[in-house]
Formats: sequence, C-alpha cells, structure tokens
Amino acid sequence: MKLAPSSGYDSATGKISVILYEYPFNERIRTYLRLEHLFLRLSELMARADALDHHFAIATMFEVMDVGARADLKSDVLKDLEKQKQILNGYRGNPAIAEGVLDNIIRQLERCYAALNAQPGKAGQALTENDWLMSIRSRVGIPGGTCEFDLPAYFAWQHRDTPARQADLQRWASTLAPLAESIHLLLKLLRDSGSPQKVIAVGGQFQQNLPQGRTFQLLRLSLDDSLRLIPEISGNRLMVSIRLMRHGEDDHLHTSSEDGAFELTLCS
Repeated sequence: MKLAPSSGYDSATGKISVILYEYPFNERIRTYLRLEHLFLRLSELMARADALDHHFAIATMFEVMDVGARADLKSDVLKDLEKQKQILNGYRGNPAIAEGVLDNIIRQLERCYAALNAQPGKAGQALTENDWLMSIRSRVGIPGGTCEFDLPAYFAWQHRDTPARQADLQRWASTLAPLAESIHLLLKLLRDSGSPQKVIAVGGQFQQNLPQGRTFQLLRLSLDDSLRLIPEISGNRLMVSIRLMRHGEDDHLHTSSEDGAFELTLCS
C-alpha cells in the first residue's frame, strides 16, 4: 500500500532516485555490514589504475584485518552459514519452492563454508606473515607516515606499472575472499527475508512495535532522495523508532516537522 507519491525522479535513468539506509539490530550484523562496506570499497579501488587508489586499497585491507581481528568472527560466520543451510534444507519438498534454486543456494553455502573453514586463523592471517606489508601497516595510521623517506620500497612499488600493482593486490586480497563471499551471501539471504512496506512518518516521527516471538536482525529504509531528509534510526527487539532530520544551512541537522513517506523492510 503506497500512502504517498514518491517524487525522486532521475531524468537521466528514468527511475525514482532513492537512498537506502540499513540499521543492524545486533553487533554481529553490525560487523558484517562494516566488512561488506570495506570489501566493496576494496573491490572498487583495486579496479582503478592510479597508484593513490591502490594505496587506499592496501589501507582498506588493513581495515578488514582490524575488523576481522575479533576472535569469534570466523566462528560466527561458519555457524551462520550452517544455520542457513539447515533452514533451507527444511524447505525441501515444499511445492512452492523451486528445487533447482534451493539446491544452488545450498551449494553456495557449502562452498563458502568449506573455503572459509580451510583458512587458518583470523581474517588476513596470511598477510601478517608478509613483513613488507606489515611495515606499511605499522605506518599507515600515522599522518603522512608512508612518505617516500619512511618507506622507500613502498614508494618504488607505487611507481610500478598498473597491471603489476593490480596483480599484487589480487594476490593479497585473495586471502580475504572466502570471508568476503561468505559475508555477501549471508547478507543477501538476510535482506531477501524481509517484505517492504510503505509507511509515513507523521510530523517527521515514526514508531512501530515489533511482534513478540520473532527476532529481527536488520532494518532497511528506502527514502526518496528529492525529499532531502535524513533518518535517525534506533531500535531494539521490542520497538523501532525513526526520526526524520533535515540538513540546515548552518551545517547542523534539524528535526523535520513535515510528513515523510518511505519504504521500510524488517529482515530476520
């Protein structure tokens, strides 16, 4: 049910222009979203040709390692992959489910599980054995710490031709690929579990009680870009609250008192 018309029309593409916001309900999903954000950035930077982009690609790998340093991350991902496999196996024999599609997703889960389980240690463990990379990691957080007089070998690497640098980046990033693919698949399945609904924040405020007996893990909010509204989201297992804000000329956020329509999806 659409309660209000959407006006964010992009004349270049002929489509409604929306911004998608996501809010995790627990720390595990928060970590998954952070890793997904880093992996997407890494992929984009690696595909570019400039040495500066490749510098930030390496810095992004170090960020992945920092996020992945949590002792139970790998265990959590493996448990979630196995849990999803068991849930999907429960749909076998259901006439409303396409067996071919189901088999394909289960095979993806099994491949991700096997690849991640075969990797020793935490995310990027193999990279910690590369002394050259670790010398960069020790200085990348220092303002200007990777100048040529601090790291001449790194400065020389940045002057190599683009294909050579990209080959190195692909080799290093391949050690993170099993985690990246697992996170991508788990978040895709989580997002697909939700059903979007059109709602209105009356006077810029929206609250919704969550049904008991069901645990939601992720909230997705699609907002018409032309409205120039920014959602502030808070929530727990009992309720979700959304306040619409507007960026003022004073560079501060101000509460909007206008009605605002958006699409809300709760994923479990």
